[in-house]
Amino acid sequence: MKKHMKKWLLFPLTSLLLAACSLPGLGASVNNEGIVITGGTTTEMQILSYMVRGMVEHYLPDASVDMVNNLGSSTLNHQAMIGGDANVSAARYTGTSLTGELGMEPLTDPALAFQTVVEGFDEQFDQVWFPSYGFANTYAFLVTREFAEENNLETISDLATLAPNLRAGVDNSWMEREGDGYEAFKTTYGFDFQRVYPMQVGLVYDALQADEMDIVLGYSTDGRIASYDLVVLEDDLQLFPPYDASPVATKEILEAYPELETILLKLEDTLTDEMMQAMNYEVDNDLVEAQTVAQTFLEENSYFEDKEVTSLKEGK
Repeated sequence: MKKHMKKWLLFPLTSLLLAACSLPGLGASVNNEGIVITGGTTTEMQILSYMVRGMVEHYLPDASVDMVNNLGSSTLNHQAMIGGDANVSAARYTGTSLTGELGMEPLTDPALAFQTVVEGFDEQFDQVWFPSYGFANTYAFLVTREFAEENNLETISDLATLAPNLRAGVDNSWMEREGDGYEAFKTTYGFDFQRVYPMQVGLVYDALQADEMDIVLGYSTDGRIASYDLVVLEDDLQLFPPYDASPVATKEILEAYPELETILLKLEDTLTDEMMQAMNYEVDNDLVEAQTVAQTFLEENSYFEDKEVTSLKEGK
């Protein structure tokens, strides 16, 4: 996903970029003690940012709310928060932030990864990492449904005997990733493919559909999985760390707007992998606006008005 962090050495550069670029909504509302929400360029991050904005505007109609929905990476999302240009991040992923912002080794246990980022963001950045929306967007090996049924494929391990004859299309950055990249894959699963073709992750789906590849590495909640009727193979040996999605907020904005904690907690466990995949499909395949998809979801669920939540302090 979407989720490959640059090294901390790039942060000074991203700071300069943020200072030099005039991004819509960046900075103004923060200075006025308003709420500024970061999203991203991916469909999923856009949907989630509009979802958070819709919730805030519903429950805090008098608050100043703005959104920065054009930040191309989690690094830029994080730097906007650190630099005071935003105070709520709609979509952050445990596996990404664990190895990225926190600079730690990957963890495959979802509960441990979550607790680690919660504590790390609290201690290092004065930010609150909220409970997950309920889904995880992780790396996933994908095959066509026909290929899966012909070869009785359900897990990555099921590929062992077929792999020497398979063409695999993978995300460029995955080839060099430590912990859950190509080398770790070969060590964990004990086999390799006939050929591995690095490419932009957005191209792997079309390559598989066009029969140019036999298997590809994509993202588990991508809408094109449903669009192309692909099958996600289970990561049965847990190579990939969990990438559970959560909102993050600064302690400062939570103090300024105490109701914001309850608003964000109402979104806990409201989405499944399949639901997020379907929403991404609506935007990518049916060309529905991300804002419309988010608003429809909130309206269908009455903005979770009847959902009772436990404060973060009481839940400890």
